[in-house]
Amino acid sequence: MQTNSLVHDVYINSTSVFLPNEAVSNDDMEMYLGYINNKPSKSKKIVLRNNGIKTRYYALSKEGEPTHTNAEMTALAVKGLFDTDTKEQLKDIELLSCGTSSPDQLIPSHGVMVHGWLPGTRSIEVVSPAGVCCAGMHALKYAYLSVKTGDVKLAVATGSERFSGSIVSNVFKEESKKLEELHENQYVGFEKEFLRWMLSDGAAAFLIADKPNEHGLSLKVEWIEGVSYANELETCMYMGAEKLPDGTLKSYMDYGPDELMTKSILSIKQDITLLSNNIIARGGQKIKEIFDRKGLDVDDIDYFLPHISSEFFKSKIFDLMAVLGKNVPYEKWFLNLSTMGNVGAASVYLMVHELFHSGRLKKGENILLLVPESARFSYMYAMLKVC
Repeated sequence: MQTNSLVHDVYINSTSVFLPNEAVSNDDMEMYLGYINNKPSKSKKIVLRNNGIKTRYYALSKEGEPTHTNAEMTALAVKGLFDTDTKEQLKDIELLSCGTSSPDQLIPSHGVMVHGWLPGTRSIEVVSPAGVCCAGMHALKYAYLSVKTGDVKLAVATGSERFSGSIVSNVFKEESKKLEELHENQYVGFEKEFLRWMLSDGAAAFLIADKPNEHGLSLKVEWIEGVSYANELETCMYMGAEKLPDGTLKSYMDYGPDELMTKSILSIKQDITLLSNNIIARGGQKIKEIFDRKGLDVDDIDYFLPHISSEFFKSKIFDLMAVLGKNVPYEKWFLNLSTMGNVGAASVYLMVHELFHSGRLKKGENILLLVPESARFSYMYAMLKVC
């Protein structure tokens, strides 16, 4: 079969992570995030029991003060891609593609802020895919396509989050005070507090090239595909907006300064019922279509890395894939949710990094990635081959 000389193979040659500060245990979470109404959370134990998370990382001091920005953490992850003379090797990067759902500001973009923390690079192209969990995969796909078409030879893709700033107790202070004044239940709505016990901070990076490593292993990117069901389903997870009874969102720009605080508009929220009813089924729908179209079988998969926000969904994914005839046995699954927490756009990078450096991989093995995003029900899938 003739191949197009303009199309190049694409490899992940190096991976790196940056996790801020020390791992935070379940017992110590509110020491960093603070207490709402000066009382321990009633929902915390229930959520943690279901999500299976034991430790996570916050870019916060124990006093709740920020220790790193998102852009700073991402730049540190990029620097970690190189073993030796970082300054010289940074000059070889031709493209910086940075995905996140929690940029430090609305403008400038996250990507250019990361670039600003990397003075050792040249003046290069920078892109900033937005979204939630899929943002990191969109960043990877942009880098993948840029290398594949020969536009660049060396690119960096990143996924990162700094969620902690939006889940500290101060964010909910005015809303809690208002509820107390109205003699209502003195806690923040579950759709807001639910995510406090799941989200984590951190950054990770991939070095993408048109040739594999001369020594050691590389991961060849075989394909990356994505799909959105926003044309069929309403918003499930949102931030900087309020969901109205008709399912539409009212933007933070349409609220007054007082309302932004009393309604905690800038906090991250999730419609739990909508999530439960759709997140697994829609993801399985697409993976069956991909398997059938590409002629793949579960025997072709050596490692399955699904990004899940909670252990609650693990058995549900397995059961649905079994019904579809595409269930990957649990012994092929590789997860680190329990030690990392849900780091959104960075989570799949963190799993790939840990597996890549585990010493377990053998040449010829296939790694299937699955990243769901509940915000408006988007999904990304990819296949990596160890070489």
